[in-house]
Amino acid sequence: MAQDTPAQDKTAQNTPAQDKTAQNTPAQDKTAQGAVVRDKVVQPTVDASGTMVVTPSQPVQDTLADAAGPLDYDAWSKMAVAAEALIGNPAATASEIDQLRSQLVDWRSAFLGAQNANASRIATLRTQIAALGAAPAEGVTEPEDIAKRRVELGDQLVRLQAPGLAADEAYQRADGLIREIDALLRNRQADQLLQLWPMPINPANWPEAFRTASRITVVVYNEFRLKWASPTARATLGDVMPMVLGLLALAGLILWRGRLWIDRLIYRLQSSASARGRRIVAFLASLGQILIPVLGVVLVTVALTMTGMLGGLSLVLVAALPVVGTQFFIARWLGGRVFPNGEHAESPLGLVDERRVEGRVLSTSFGVLLALETLRQVVLDQQQASQTATSVIAFPLIVVGGLMLFRMGHFLQQHLSVADTEETPASYGDKLMLILARAAMAVGVVAPLLAAVGYVPAASALVYPSVMSLALMALLLVLQQLIGEIYAVILRHDEAAKDALAPVLIGFVLALMTIPLFALIWGARVADLTELWNRFSEGVQLGQTRISPTVFLIFAIVFGVGYALTRVFQGALRSSILPRTALDQGGQTAVISGVGYLGIFLAALIAINAAGIDLSGLAIVAGALSVGIGFGLQTVVGNFVSGIILLIERPISEGDWIEVGTTQGVVKSISVRSTRIQTFDRSNVIVPNQDLISGTVTNFTRFSLSGRLIVPVGVAYGSDTRKVEAVLREIAEAQPMVVLTPPPAIILAGFGADSINFEMRMILRDVNFGLTVRSEINHAIVEAFAAQGIEIPFTQQDIHLRNVGELAEALRAVPQGRAKPAIAQAPVPEKGLPET
Repeated sequence: MAQDTPAQDKTAQNTPAQDKTAQNTPAQDKTAQGAVVRDKVVQPTVDASGTMVVTPSQPVQDTLADAAGPLDYDAWSKMAVAAEALIGNPAATASEIDQLRSQLVDWRSAFLGAQNANASRIATLRTQIAALGAAPAEGVTEPEDIAKRRVELGDQLVRLQAPGLAADEAYQRADGLIREIDALLRNRQADQLLQLWPMPINPANWPEAFRTASRITVVVYNEFRLKWASPTARATLGDVMPMVLGLLALAGLILWRGRLWIDRLIYRLQSSASARGRRIVAFLASLGQILIPVLGVVLVTVALTMTGMLGGLSLVLVAALPVVGTQFFIARWLGGRVFPNGEHAESPLGLVDERRVEGRVLSTSFGVLLALETLRQVVLDQQQASQTATSVIAFPLIVVGGLMLFRMGHFLQQHLSVADTEETPASYGDKLMLILARAAMAVGVVAPLLAAVGYVPAASALVYPSVMSLALMALLLVLQQLIGEIYAVILRHDEAAKDALAPVLIGFVLALMTIPLFALIWGARVADLTELWNRFSEGVQLGQTRISPTVFLIFAIVFGVGYALTRVFQGALRSSILPRTALDQGGQTAVISGVGYLGIFLAALIAINAAGIDLSGLAIVAGALSVGIGFGLQTVVGNFVSGIILLIERPISEGDWIEVGTTQGVVKSISVRSTRIQTFDRSNVIVPNQDLISGTVTNFTRFSLSGRLIVPVGVAYGSDTRKVEAVLREIAEAQPMVVLTPPPAIILAGFGADSINFEMRMILRDVNFGLTVRSEINHAIVEAFAAQGIEIPFTQQDIHLRNVGELAEALRAVPQGRAKPAIAQAPVPEKGLPET
C-alpha cells in the first residue's frame, strides 16, 4: 500500500527526531522494565521512487525486550511512525488496523508498567532531600557539605526519574494512537451502516437477486455432482453409509421425540421433588429442550460431513447448522419459560394461558427469523453477492422481522396497560417493559421503511439487535425468577422470599453484567470493551497517586479489617470490661461511642497509608470546599460538636429523666447528631444535641434520684385543721419511699371557694416512683378521712332568685298551646337574676 501524500511523507520524515527523543540513557536501560512481545508489526519501507510503503506483516525482531531487559525505544519509534502512516491510509483494511491496534495495546501496557520504575528509590531520595531542609533563598548561602549533598541527591533523582518520564511520554503517544484507531473504526462502521444500497422494492433489481439465488443452487448442485462423479468419493460413501444412516436415524429420533422425553422427565422430577424445589428442578430439566435437539442437529451435521459428497459452499452451509439450530431452540425454550403452558404455571409477565400461546408462537418465529438470517449471511458472504442481490434477498426478512417486533411490542403493551390500574398500579419493572415494548413497535415500523428506500444495513442493524435484545431481557426475567425460587428454598418461606432484598440485588447485578452483551449486540467491538476495562484498571490520577481498582481494593480491605476490629473491641468493652468498672450506664455508652469513632478514624488513616494514597494535592480544593460546606452544614456541624460535648461532659446519660423545652421523658440513646427521648406516653422525640447544649435542660435523675413530691389535699369548711394536719403527717411518714430527714411538711396553703387547702410536701428516695407514691397517699387519705369523719368537699354553687312572684305570674299567663313562644317573649329579668 503506497503512501504518497505530502502529509504522510512529512510524518514519516520525523523518524530521526523521534528516535532521538525515544533513545534512553544507560540508567534508563538498567531500570526500565518491559514485557515479552515477539510479533510481526507494521513497519514502513521506502521504495526506489521515495514513496513510503507500509507492510503490516513485515517481521521485526525483538519488538519488546525480555521481561528482565529494557524497553526498545528505537523499535517503538519505528512502530509509532508506521502506525501513523497506516492510520492515514484510506485503503488500509479493518483487519490490518485491528492487528496494529493489538500491538499498540501491548506497547502501552509495557509503558504503563515502566512508569513506576525506581518508585521506591525515588520516594527515598525525596525524603532525603526533604530532610536537608528547604533550599536557601536567592542570595543566601548554606554550608558547603549540605549544598554538595543536595546537588548529589538532586542528580540521582533526575537520573532515576528519567526512565519513568520516557515511559510516560511513550505511553501518551501509544494511547493517542489507540484513540485515533478507535475513532477511525467507529467512523468506518457508521459509514457502512449509512450506506444507501439499491432499492429492494424496485422491480428492476429483482432479476439480479434471482440470478444470485439460481447461481447458489447451481453451485451446490455442481459440488454434489462432481463429488458423485468421482469413483473414490462413491466408494468412500459406501464404506461410511451404515454409520451415516445410523447417525441420521438417531438424529431423527432425537429431533422427533426428544422434546417429549424432556417433558416426561420434568413431570417425574416435579413429582418426586419437594414443593418448593419443583420449579428449580423443572428449570434445570428444561435445559434439555435446548441440549437434546442441538445434539440431534450436530449428529446430522456429522453425518452429512462424513458422506464426502459436500463441496465448499455445501460444507459451509452444513457447518452453520449447529449455530442455526441453537438459535432456534434457544428462542423456543425462552418462549416456553416466559410464556409457560398451563393455567397453574407461573409466568414472569403474569399472562393468562390464551395470551401465552401467542407469546410462544412469536418467540419461535423469532428463532426461525434469526436462523434464516444466519444462513443468508453465510451463503451471500461466501458467494460475495452484490449489494443489489443482498438488498433484495434481505428485504423480506427485514419486513417479517419488523412485523413480528411490532406485534410483540403491541402484545406486551396491551398486557402492561391492562395491569396498570388504580387498584394495582404498574411497578417500575412494568413501566420499563412498557417503554421497551413501544421501542420495539417503533423499530418494527421504521426498519422496513429504511430498507425499502435502500438503507438495508441500517435496517438490519435495527431489527436483529432488537430481537436479540428482547431475547436477552427474557433470559434476565427467567434467571430472576430462578433466583427467587432458590432463595425461597434457602429461607423455606415463599412469602418472605418474594419481599426479600437479596434476590433483587442479585438480579440487579445480573442486569449490570449483561451491559457488555447488550453493547456487543448493538455493534460495539470487543476492543471497545477491553479499552474501557483498561481505562478502568489504570484508574484516575488523584493528587500524586493514581487511584486504580487495586488501590481501592487495598483501601477497602484494610479499612474493613480495621472497622471489624473496632466493632470487636467495642463488643468486648460492652460485655466484659466496662460492666466490671465503676462507670454508670451513661459513661459506658460514652466510652464505647468514643472508641468507635476513634477506631473508624484510625482505620481510615491506616487504609489510606497502606493504599499509598497521597491527598496533599487536594489540600487546596478541600480547603475551598470546607468553607462552602461549613456555611451549608452549620447546623449539622453544631449538632455533631454538641454530641461530642455530651459524650465527654455527660450532663445527661441514657436512662435519665429530663425535661427540655416542653418535652419530658427518659433518654434512650445519644448519638453525635441527636438524642432520642421517650416520653411517658411511649412516643419517641428526636432532640438535636445543640438544643441540649444551648438550652435549659432539667435532669431529674442525673445527679440524685431523690426529689420532692407535693400532694394537694382539700377538706370541708368546719373541719378541725389540727386534726387534719396530724392525719396527713401520719400518712406521709408511713410511706416507705418518703425520707424522714428532712421530715415531711404539712402546709395549710390557704382557703379556697369550696375547701380548706392543704399541701403535703415530702422528699422521695427515688423520684421515679413519684406517681406510685402519689396514688398510695391518695388512697390512704380517703381511708383515713373516712375513719376520722373528715369530709372531702366537692364543688358547690348557690343560686339566688329575685322577683320570683312576677316571674311566676308571667308563666301562668302564657297559653298552653304557645308555651315556647311565651317563654321566649317573657320579660327580661332584673339585674342579678341568672340568665338560664
